[in-house]
Amino acid sequence: MVSSEVRDLLAQVPNWSLPDRPAAFRTIITTITSSPDPSHFAADLKAVTDAIFLYSLGVVATRALVIDLIDALKSLASGGPSTDSIDVNTSGIWLDVGKVIQEHIQSNPTLATSLVDQTATIYEDLIAAAYESQESFTDAAKTLAAIPLDSSQRRVSDKYKADLWIRIIRNYLEDDDATNAEIYLNKLKNIIHNVADDNPVLNLHFKLSAARIQDSNRQFLAASQSYYDISLSPAIAEEERLHTLSMAIKCAVLAPAGPPRSRVLGRLYKDERSASLEEYGILEKMFLDRLLTRAEVDKFAQGLAPHQLATTSDGSTVLAKAMVEHNLLAVSRLYRNIGFDALGSWLGLDGGNKAEEITARMIEQGRLAGSIDQIDRIIYFESGLEASGEKGSGRAEVPVGKEMRRQDGMVQALAEDLERITDDLLAEFPQLVPAGVPGN
Repeated sequence: MVSSEVRDLLAQVPNWSLPDRPAAFRTIITTITSSPDPSHFAADLKAVTDAIFLYSLGVVATRALVIDLIDALKSLASGGPSTDSIDVNTSGIWLDVGKVIQEHIQSNPTLATSLVDQTATIYEDLIAAAYESQESFTDAAKTLAAIPLDSSQRRVSDKYKADLWIRIIRNYLEDDDATNAEIYLNKLKNIIHNVADDNPVLNLHFKLSAARIQDSNRQFLAASQSYYDISLSPAIAEEERLHTLSMAIKCAVLAPAGPPRSRVLGRLYKDERSASLEEYGILEKMFLDRLLTRAEVDKFAQGLAPHQLATTSDGSTVLAKAMVEHNLLAVSRLYRNIGFDALGSWLGLDGGNKAEEITARMIEQGRLAGSIDQIDRIIYFESGLEASGEKGSGRAEVPVGKEMRRQDGMVQALAEDLERITDDLLAEFPQLVPAGVPGN
């Protein structure tokens, strides 16, 4: 409800001459902001806003009064227009009054064209900031996206665009909306080279946003490499560097098993800082191709984000799929060959057919070297052949490859040993040679 004092002042507006009205409105705004009773603040400012736009004061006078209204709203924040200094009441007032001002501006084409800077300030410093303080991050991102950047009345620098797009990206990522965040990241890629050298913090935010989007899109190998690069940056505090290193390890663990991941794991394992992190235990086991237990996997899962525990199209989680593939690689280091059912038991799968399917996919994708005998239901691992990570590089050239050559060699050695023993016996006991045999 509008306070009686402001209502009385506004009732006198028709009596003011046109040149005096801007100063009179400014006096009313000052009266509102200096009032000891803040309960009428929103209603009073909205009433003044309606009156300002009701009487056509001209573009110059209206612009000045809109600036006064913006300053009056900003004065409510204890530490300035930042999210941390905005309480619930302030954010509500900023939203209510800010939207009213913006609606009046947009309803007048002349003002909408002329008050572009004020429009941007209302969206950026008031409405979006209020949404952020209320943790309505998607609404904040949409508000910031409405800020005009290409206008004949307003020229903005690449630095301003980059700061704005970074803020939009971070808001979308707070709500795990990687799809919309990536749209603005792609825009940012076109100008980041113009501002990165002079703004290392901005460049760092760009890299971190890219890593978070890769993470959200389950591009875990690329995300791990991005996080690790950020962890080496001297522009952030040691605690933040360790946090991004931890994220790099988590993403590496979740990445598809194979040579590319092994290289990333090696890089992380050799970093001396990794030993101080909680994830070091699982990192060490994965780098050394050791089998992981269910308890170790469950403990690791407690530190993962929701999207890292999401269910994939085949019904399994990202983590479960990564652990099965890793343990399959670990089994390949222990066995030359193994039956489908036995492998399924090792991997904690129901039956051997699922184990065969996973193995076949990894061989086809070049992440595991070996071959499959579907008739005998046996998988042969090529311990002497390293898959390169390229599609098809894991397939053996012959059905059983090295295993068949090894068995052939064993049979040949046995036959040669048997022949040598027979010759020695006949030389020592010639009477054993049957009659009629040549050489008797």
